[in-house]
Amino acid sequence: MVDDWANWPGGKLAVTGGAGSGKTHLAHVWAEATGAPVIEAAALTEAEVPALAAGGFAAVEGVDALAELEDPRPREAALFHLHNMLAATGGRLLVTGQGAPLTWRLATADLASRLQSAAHVALGAPDDALLMAVIVKVATDRQMEIDPRLPEFLARRLDRSLSMVARTVETLDAAALARRRRITVPFAREVLGL
Repeated sequence: MVDDWANWPGGKLAVTGGAGSGKTHLAHVWAEATGAPVIEAAALTEAEVPALAAGGFAAVEGVDALAELEDPRPREAALFHLHNMLAATGGRLLVTGQGAPLTWRLATADLASRLQSAAHVALGAPDDALLMAVIVKVATDRQMEIDPRLPEFLARRLDRSLSMVARTVETLDAAALARRRRITVPFAREVLGL
């Protein structure tokens, strides 16, 4: 559904899931494909809205976390205006958060109702295949040479969190550089205590 942005009902999509489920990754993939700016909801200001809306695409992360702010109203007002400006021009808005938009404790009722009407994709815990793909991607991005058995070994033993997988591969890379060792299954077992 993320890649079918031209057909999002109402021009908006909410991508939700727990920490490390891949929300941010999907938002950035979409942003790269569309040229959309990506901004944290808690950092959004009214002054930025016209520039953000001008390109016709915007991704706003962590909308649910606005409820944790002492006074979320200025950020919510900015998001409400961004939503309306994009809607008026046929633009696209992608928002992320934990839990369905219906559960987001937004102080601005009009914003809450508009986001609740967005198409919604809930991300579950990643499966072994996705975890292995992320392990290989992070290792490749860091120009690491790893034992071909390592992705499966790690995927079966790590928490089902993409951020945890990335941190683990980074830990292995740092340890291998410090010890001048190859990244093998026995090395990973030793470093990670698995």
